Amino acid sequence: MSDEPSRSLPWAHARPLTDSFFDRDARLLARELLGKVIRYRDGERWLSARIIETEAYYLDEKGSHASLGYTEKRKALFQGGGHIYMYYARGGDSLNFSAQGPGNAVLIKSAYPWLDAYSDSASLAQMQANNPDAQGRPRPFERLCGGQTLLCKALGLKVPDWDARRFDPQRLFVEDLGERPLQIVQTSRLGIPAGRDEHLPYRFVDAAFARHCTRNPLRRGQVEGRDFYLLGPTDAHR
Repeated sequence: MSDEPSRSLPWAHARPLTDSFFDRDARLLARELLGKVIRYRDGERWLSARIIETEAYYLDEKGSHASLGYTEKRKALFQGGGHIYMYYARGGDSLNFSAQGPGNAVLIKSAYPWLDAYSDSASLAQMQANNPDAQGRPRPFERLCGGQTLLCKALGLKVPDWDARRFDPQRLFVEDLGERPLQIVQTSRLGIPAGRDEHLPYRFVDAAFARHCTRNPLRRGQVEGRDFYLLGPTDAHR
């Protein structure tokens, strides 16, 4: 695969995000990616998922991979906005996009299956075949992409194929279909070790899909203003 993406569209009215979309502050990018649809071509089918949960990471905070320094494996984090950075987490693949500024990026934490004329019931069946439950049965629709490794498994995205690559509209891209969260939950990231800036509120969730993300930030016992903030689509990020 070439390091430069093909600019030809997979269908006439496709709306892939441009490089400039990703060239913005990581927290802003994390919010703006909510509602966008990841498209991945698997043979003749397009497998698709709407982004519902993201996390922002910065070079100068201890929770990020980039804070550990530049390596060949982490080079995508230090390139311009819109490079793909993939790594293994808990035995599965994870998908990230580089943002504005060296070392800054957004982790795609979870998504929700997207069906339309280009990703139909056969595409959904393929995603379920890619990512069965522990008993080998089709995973429930709403849990199919409910975590960073589950998302990659359902779509068939692999570290060796896409790490440090650019988007290719013929194979993998993120599309703007005009979907926008009415309300966004901002809270702390998940899985950050103690002492590595685990308190930073750099996780963003589409409130309408909160119960389908990695961990519901609106679950019982969580208090607004202490455990999370509710933002409108145009509110300034904290």
